[in-house]
Amino acid sequence: MGQVIFIVWRESVEALLVVGILYAWLKNGDAVARKGLPYLWAGVALGLLAACGLGAALVGFTDVLSGSAQDYFQAAMVLIACVLIVQMVIWMKHHARTLKHEMEASLRQRAEAANWWGVTLLVALAIAREGSETVIFLYGLGFGQSGHVAPSMVGAVFIGLALAFATFYLLQLGGKVFSWRLFFRVTEIMLLLLAAGLFETGIDKLIGMELLPTLNDQLWDSSALLDDSSTFGSLVATLTGYRAHPSLTNLLAYLVYWVVVWALLRYTSRRLDPRPRPETA
Repeated sequence: MGQVIFIVWRESVEALLVVGILYAWLKNGDAVARKGLPYLWAGVALGLLAACGLGAALVGFTDVLSGSAQDYFQAAMVLIACVLIVQMVIWMKHHARTLKHEMEASLRQRAEAANWWGVTLLVALAIAREGSETVIFLYGLGFGQSGHVAPSMVGAVFIGLALAFATFYLLQLGGKVFSWRLFFRVTEIMLLLLAAGLFETGIDKLIGMELLPTLNDQLWDSSALLDDSSTFGSLVATLTGYRAHPSLTNLLAYLVYWVVVWALLRYTSRRLDPRPRPETA
């Protein structure tokens, strides 16, 4: 439940940021710009419908599958969710500095051409992207994998949404302590840890389907300190990839994940660094 709240909270704040940027530009513009407001809300509605449609399709598809086909599908979705989370973190690091400028420039072009349906499309794609990612992330966490959604999970979604609106409001107030920069930095770390947990879950599924060997069934047993089958331990395991008694394959996969993430972040940082590099002879 805690994982669902976190994902909905984080992704909803990002979606609210996009809508907030576009709304502020249209609302504070001239009379012509304000004509785009209904098209903005139409785009939000279409984006949400697209995300809900994907969610319904995933739950329905799971209900149709059975046996090994369902296992393969769920393992694939878990690993896809992991890749998408890492990709999203990399994308945000690359575009966070210029996101507001890029969106306002795109909106300005459409406003000048009176292409209000273009505004609808721009917003719909942005919301659908965030919503679709949220749906896939939640499915990777087990949301709807049984073919139905538990009431507690629905409640977790609404809690996440409420927290997102509260967070967005506080971030709009500004401040040196609670700022957008700090928010994205902290949640990027949490997202990468969550992706590590999803990756380990995918590895567990592949081992369970005998597609991967364990190499060594149990390297250690730390369940006396933190049992990953307990309520709190299960939450930590999901959010970080922790295993109380990991196999060698689990450990190697975890190390490979962080090496790849480190390499991607380093590559992104180098691309964003404007300082010239010294020439080598």
